[in-house]
Amino acid sequence: MFSLMFPGQGSQIVGMASELYDNYDYVRDYFQNADDILKKKISKIILDGPKSELDKTENTQPAIFLTSYSIFKLIEKETSFKVHKAKYFAGHSLGEYSALCCAKSINFEQTIRLLKDRGEAMQNALPSGQGGMLAILGANVEQIKNMLEENLKNFNCYIANDNSEGQIVVSGINKDLDKFGSLLKSNNIKYVKLSVSAPFHCPLMNTATEKMRKKIADTDFKDPVVKIVSNVSAKPVLNSGEIKKLLIEQIEKPVRWRESIINMIGSGVNQFIEIGPGKVLSGLTKRIDRNVKINHINSIDDVKNLIND
Repeated sequence: MFSLMFPGQGSQIVGMASELYDNYDYVRDYFQNADDILKKKISKIILDGPKSELDKTENTQPAIFLTSYSIFKLIEKETSFKVHKAKYFAGHSLGEYSALCCAKSINFEQTIRLLKDRGEAMQNALPSGQGGMLAILGANVEQIKNMLEENLKNFNCYIANDNSEGQIVVSGINKDLDKFGSLLKSNNIKYVKLSVSAPFHCPLMNTATEKMRKKIADTDFKDPVVKIVSNVSAKPVLNSGEIKKLLIEQIEKPVRWRESIINMIGSGVNQFIEIGPGKVLSGLTKRIDRNVKINHINSIDDVKNLIND
């Protein structure tokens, strides 16, 4: 029994999907459609960079979706692999939108528009460079939660992603992250400052939530054809009204990826297929449970290998 996973921000690289773009007319059509919808050459940013442009949240979000969608359609059109036989679709942060589109809850144009608006709203929630994120390595979520609660008078940081055993991401204002970093260091806990320009998935994103509330409410969602595992609840959801509510909450709530994977495995899933650039989710999933089978699909050869298994 398998589930599909769709990556989020941080998986992007310049040139992703270029092999698909060069070989398939319909992939070029998706890229052209995205350019037309966004009224900018997102295709050029994806294929040629510069990296600084691709890494802007307002570009990264539609770019990763476009790459994941192209790979998904390649599997659907060029192979006999039945993607909709998956028990669940799950996506990490913006990847949840990729999952929803591939599960026919929202269409291509709706997804591109929502991610454009979401990327801009999240990027502009705070002045550029005022907030950020730390990836904490080797600690568990309860340990970090306790440290944050014990130091509420000293600084305000928030758990943004519970990614896997030993990888927690925390968001906050930079001066608070610096204080928390010193505390982590004094406890011999390793951390890395992430190269992001905003503190995602925490209450500092409140203005982004308000901007997206109406955008999501005004978008016509359908019940997906495959259950979507929500980042907010770490549980499957099939009702379009509930999906909309959870997507609004998702902007400020932590991504519960570790729990999502554990819950899917608990319901019988023993194979995870990552659809999109990179293999970040494959790595995280392997750290959660080494016994599950994992495929990451981001090239034509990867697709062939998937079918030959």
